[in-house]
Amino acid sequence: MTRTTNDNPFASTTLATNSNLDSNTTLTGHESSYEKQTMKAVPSRMKAIVVREYGGPSTLSYDTNVSSPELKENHVIVRNIYAGINFIDTYHRKGLYPRTLPFVAGQEAGGVIADILPSDVSYGFNIGDRVVYSTLETYSEYSLVPISKLIKTPDDIPLDVATVCVVQGLTAHYLVSSAHADLIQPGEWMLIYSVGSGTCQWAAQMAKLKGYKVIGTTSKGKVENATKAHCDELIVLDEVEGKSFANYDSVDITKRVMEITNNEGVKCIIDGVGKSTSEISLNCLAHRGIFISFGNASGVVEFPILKLSSKSAYVTRPKLLDYTKTTDELQGRASEIFQWIREGNLVISVEKEFDLKDAVEAHEYIEAGCTKGKILLKITSDVK
Repeated sequence: MTRTTNDNPFASTTLATNSNLDSNTTLTGHESSYEKQTMKAVPSRMKAIVVREYGGPSTLSYDTNVSSPELKENHVIVRNIYAGINFIDTYHRKGLYPRTLPFVAGQEAGGVIADILPSDVSYGFNIGDRVVYSTLETYSEYSLVPISKLIKTPDDIPLDVATVCVVQGLTAHYLVSSAHADLIQPGEWMLIYSVGSGTCQWAAQMAKLKGYKVIGTTSKGKVENATKAHCDELIVLDEVEGKSFANYDSVDITKRVMEITNNEGVKCIIDGVGKSTSEISLNCLAHRGIFISFGNASGVVEFPILKLSSKSAYVTRPKLLDYTKTTDELQGRASEIFQWIREGNLVISVEKEFDLKDAVEAHEYIEAGCTKGKILLKITSDVK
């Protein structure tokens, strides 16, 4: 049986999703009954959020006539139920992290396997399995996902919670367990910004579970959330006038950190804020400490490398893909996170859900600094 697609999957536009195969691709190895069962489950067209030009939230276009992905070897097609919204999605939308235009937005989702080749069932996945994953093009009803990227969702973990675990959870995990390259040891001080929401709310909790002493920062509006991270010390900041995010000039963070650490500084800093805090971070480091810069919420970090020399300090700019390179590493991190959730050691907050068609509003919400928990796009209603 041959499944064909229109050469122009977006009808009047020129967009083609990166995951589509050539229009004359032949799927082999299917029994006829299997073909009928699975191919009916994946329609030829789907709804998705498309970015056709870089810019603000308004560049997110809700398109109801996008070509669905086609199945290929070592992949599955997932019917997405949730798509996670992360700050990195705004970087893609703005062109800070460029992608070929036009493209389907998103890089995190959870759903149900809708199709898999019979020859790939031996990998341990099958139609109907609940899975979460991180690949590109997830603001869509269906995604083509490499089997190596799938995380099977345990029966005792709700799918929305499991979806939340992928980007923020896995990022927090590698930040506190691997990115510091063991330049900090249990019992030593770590500074984590913005522990009242997002990835660093996870990171603070995980750092405590790993045995580090944690100094957290938060804005006044997120103090209640931040206390749930159980930091040893919490620095509370004023909010920028008329905004929901912290004013990092409202408190002398360096002075407070030095008071807390007896003028030694911290051995590790986890900083997803970016430009507003990079200078503070360098000043707060202990000798031979490490500055982990993983986000640009306030702007891109730029500083001369010579600034590290006064403390023989280290700096790294890591990304999740490099810390989930192998299936074992990916599954190992996910398993530990799921176990912490089962044990009640991680506070997980799904703050708000937006319909897929309301992606613009969702991006406006996250960029306003309003979030106190995870934001999800709800794509289909039949949640298992």
